[in-house]
Formats: sequence, structure tokens, C-alpha cells
Amino acid sequence: MSENLERMPDDWGSALVLAAHPDDVEFGSAGAVAVWTRKGHTVSYLLATRGEAGIDTLPPAESAKVREAEQREAAARVGVSDVEFLDHPDGAVRAGEALRSDLVAAIRRRRPQLVVVFNHHQRTGTGRWNAPDHREFGQCALDALMDAGNRWILPSAGEPWSVQYIAVANAPEPTHAVDISTGLDAAVASLAAHKTYLQALGYSQEAVRPAVSGQAQAVGARFGGVPAVAFEMIPC
Repeated sequence: MSENLERMPDDWGSALVLAAHPDDVEFGSAGAVAVWTRKGHTVSYLLATRGEAGIDTLPPAESAKVREAEQREAAARVGVSDVEFLDHPDGAVRAGEALRSDLVAAIRRRRPQLVVVFNHHQRTGTGRWNAPDHREFGQCALDALMDAGNRWILPSAGEPWSVQYIAVANAPEPTHAVDISTGLDAAVASLAAHKTYLQALGYSQEAVRPAVSGQAQAVGARFGGVPAVAFEMIPC
């Protein structure tokens, strides 16, 4: 792991952010998304699940409705209006043929230059053990990005497409970063939109800003002292 983080490439037009659950983007990269959309980049979200197993006090069907609504609001607060859910089961995401086919089709349909994948490693950026859904989904997403460029793999999923950049959010060993000085407030608002979910986890709305700001400052210590979001760039 390098001591200082490099500046993330900015010579792309559209991005697709892939994650397993509602809130994954907000806990990792919403500040960067806010900066990108303000600069005129187009960003879309694609989530494997609706997070129906994420709130202990709500039945799954009700939780899915709440978490979808909160995710759409969270996305809107950083300039994203395109949010798609694949309806794979929360807590039981598997890196199999069904998920891979869905992801290949989405990549070929949307044709992004940049794809952001949520951390697929065994551990998170904080050193904690990563959730099974994150590991399974992230690994499958990286495999799907390779397959999407091969016309002979899943030919029914559309014309092949190869992305220009792959970035992993919340990775334990990041390589690049984005200055979110102009996106920090939007990042706070985006995470705060998950009000019901955060309450279920025991987080108050007042705790959101210190959490987001603290993480951004910690990354910034390796990126010129400005608040930042870190990514692991994977060569394409």
C-alpha cells in the first residue's frame, strides 16, 4: 500500500456504481459521486438487493419499501436519479450465473466508462471482516466486467462493452482518491437520507456528519490534507 494516494482519473463521461445493498454507496463513496455529478458526469446506481433483511424491527416486505425510498432520496441528494434494483435476496447474494448475467446485461446496456464496485475483499477499510453479500457481489461484479467485453460470453445480454476504469470503494488498500471538499455536505445529506436504517443501527442524525467528515479527513491525510474518498483502481 502506497503512503500517498494518487488523484483518480477524471477523463470519463459516465459511471455505473455497483453495490449489494441500499446504504453501501453512502457509507463509502457518495462524496465522490456528488463531486462527479456537479462536474457534469452522469452517474447511475445498480443494487443487487433492496436491503429487505437490514432492519430487525420491520418485516422484509415493508423494509424493502422503506429502504428503496431512502436509497432513491440518498441518490438524489448527490445528483443521481437513475437507481436500479436487481431483486436478489438480501443476505443470500451469491456470485453465480444468475447474478453475473444480470450484471453483464446491465454493463452492456448502460455502457459506462467508469465502474465503481463496492469492496469485495475479505476485510473492510477499517480492518473488520467484510459481509458475505459484499464479498460475493463484488467478486461477481469484477468477473462480469471481464465478461461484458467478450461477445461470445452471454451473447443474448447485448453487444459487448469494455470499461475504461474500475474503482473499488471501501477497499482496505486504496491507491487513488477524490477531493470531496465541494461534495462533503452532499455526502452527509446522502447518508442522512437513510434515516430509518440508521435509527435501527442506533445512529442518530447528529452522528452522521462527524462520521462522514472523520472518514474523509482520515483519507485526506494521505491526499494533501483535503477531505477525500479513497478507491482501489484495478487495471482494465
